[in-house]
Amino acid sequence: MRSWKPNNLWLSVALQCSIACFLFSPVSLYSFPTFQEVKAAYPVTETIYLDRQGQPLQEIRSDSEGRRLRWVALDQISDAFIRAVIRSEDKRFFEHSGADYLALANASFKYLLSDSRRGASTVTMQLVSFLDQDLVPGSDGRSFGQKWKQIRSARELEATWTKGEILEAYLNLVTFRGELTGVESAAFGLLGKAPYGLDDLDSVVLSSLIRSPQASMNDVKRRACMLAHTMRLPYGCSDTNPRVEAALGARNTIRPLANLAPHLPGMLPDRKGEVRTTLDASVQRNAIEILHRHLLSVLEKNVRDGAVLVIDHQRHEVVAYVGSSGHLSAAPLVDSVRSRRQAGSTLKPFVYGLGIERKIITAATLVDDTPLNMQVVSGIYRPENYDRDYLGPIPVRIALAASRNIPAVRMANLLGVESIVETLRKLGFRELQDAEFYGPSIALGSADVTLWELTGAFATLANHGEWTPTAFESVSNQQDNAMHPGANTRKDAAHLAIRVFSPETSHIISSILSDRESRSATFGLENVLSTPFWTAVKTGTSKDMRDNWCVGYSDRYVVGVWVGNASGEPMWNVLGVTGAAPVWLEVMKHLHRNEVSKEPPAPPSLVRSRVEYGDEWFVRGTEPDGALVHEIDTRPGILYPENETIFALDPEIPADRQRVFFRWNGGQGKSLEWNLNGKSLGKTNPWPWKPAIGRHKLKLQLCERPLACKTLQESTFEVR
Repeated sequence: MRSWKPNNLWLSVALQCSIACFLFSPVSLYSFPTFQEVKAAYPVTETIYLDRQGQPLQEIRSDSEGRRLRWVALDQISDAFIRAVIRSEDKRFFEHSGADYLALANASFKYLLSDSRRGASTVTMQLVSFLDQDLVPGSDGRSFGQKWKQIRSARELEATWTKGEILEAYLNLVTFRGELTGVESAAFGLLGKAPYGLDDLDSVVLSSLIRSPQASMNDVKRRACMLAHTMRLPYGCSDTNPRVEAALGARNTIRPLANLAPHLPGMLPDRKGEVRTTLDASVQRNAIEILHRHLLSVLEKNVRDGAVLVIDHQRHEVVAYVGSSGHLSAAPLVDSVRSRRQAGSTLKPFVYGLGIERKIITAATLVDDTPLNMQVVSGIYRPENYDRDYLGPIPVRIALAASRNIPAVRMANLLGVESIVETLRKLGFRELQDAEFYGPSIALGSADVTLWELTGAFATLANHGEWTPTAFESVSNQQDNAMHPGANTRKDAAHLAIRVFSPETSHIISSILSDRESRSATFGLENVLSTPFWTAVKTGTSKDMRDNWCVGYSDRYVVGVWVGNASGEPMWNVLGVTGAAPVWLEVMKHLHRNEVSKEPPAPPSLVRSRVEYGDEWFVRGTEPDGALVHEIDTRPGILYPENETIFALDPEIPADRQRVFFRWNGGQGKSLEWNLNGKSLGKTNPWPWKPAIGRHKLKLQLCERPLACKTLQESTFEVR
């Protein structure tokens, strides 16, 4: 037998005397926090984003110091695990009042004989050491003074907390292994299970880690086997050992509780704990499924990426935010809602909206859909319609609804690119270049925009012409954040609202974008833009089919969809109605599966008048007299030949049969005529000219009276 040490004897006697005195000493309450205060201050290392109903959307790790998942209520922890912890750490937990004096006496004798200091701390004593930094043991263990304070603090805590609160707090604050603190992080991190799913074998393994979280695998195997035997479970070492190996042998990762919106955290301030958002988990899940299903159907056309954004424009809140196609994408971490790409034809509504707002045009104004050559800084700009066809003079309604390119370019030239760019900035497009950078091609979407900006701009039309920042966070959060620089609360966002278009202009544009018949000039009557309820929608495709857009709105929601490749690689023969539009249609139908969208009422200042092709909306005072529809007065110019064009005579064709056709555009109803090399040719448009070798100067002149002609444009060309 080991000989007694004087110090051991003295400390043992002192400890036993202290226990005896403590049994009869009164309890004086120590200033411990309440159970609710401890729970509220629990420092989770994860941020859980919830939808508007409190359903998990996304979970991310937001703190690299330790790993603490959510606080778990006692009734969400399996009974098997609770029994194992009590048997391992404090078998008389429900009988003592903070300290187990029998265990303390037994520990003192063991210490007297063998220097062993283990086996006397109750669950409550361990808990108070988590709550009081003064009780944290040093490298040599707790001093006698710390032990005395720990015992007294445990007794005081039991006077104010219930046993259930003590046990719940302990299981959420105790460290199990490495950085894993709390039962949920240990259960998920080591066993891949929720705390309520722990069985007897799981429970003895995790309970065996509490005394020494960094113990070797062999030590843990030994403890787990002994604990199972002590608890009289029908398991032996051959049962517990494989479970220990599974828990400690592999590098276990904690999978997020939800992964429906991986790009959402990037749009919100850094936050820990639970963050209630405006998103709807069911809409989010449905949008993801629709996008994936459609992309799988067009993979053979070299399409792998997409994004979907849904906004409730009545409440100015985001409902769904799908930033990528996930596993289908080669770059799933790229947020395609915020990536900049060319807008295509989706900017046309705002160009025509500016013209209506300034009362330069009406929806019935005729615009010219004929070939156009426009001289710009870089040379000759020659836009084309997608179908390479021309409809001649058409009303603005058809030009916009059918997405004709040439009338939109003429409109941009008439309004001025500077004013269009300024309007787009008011609509929320943040990183536009100067007007000179785009030229009239701005009308065809040469600007780089994001799906976030584009959907917000269409929300402006849906919101009667007022642009308003869109919120991500629910009003239940203390700090409600809007997605706009400088907007921290919904109240701040309201102050940032900007009137861009009048309600009258917005209603006219919405009427055009919802007009199935006018749209049919390009898309046909039957297409995926036609919904069984009221919607206004616009598609767009950028140069070389790199980006495909579809953005539209109902009486409550705005849905924006982008389809393409995150790498910028072109798609193969994918247009607006085959790329993004099918996704838009399915998402919109899901949103209105129980609620039909109705056309918004017209503002009182709009009047309905009869014109040549039917009834049309006009701002009061701009309606035509009778059924006459005026054609827009575009500035006339030489369409062909462009300046510095070189022609070569074809030796295979007889010279008498070769002709060059001079063409002008615009200026209908005016006295225009051709002048070549100082001689008048005539007023025919086009003019068939027999080419002659040499250098020539062609003029387009306005001759309002004889011998009083004004040159409008010149073009120098050469025939070889």
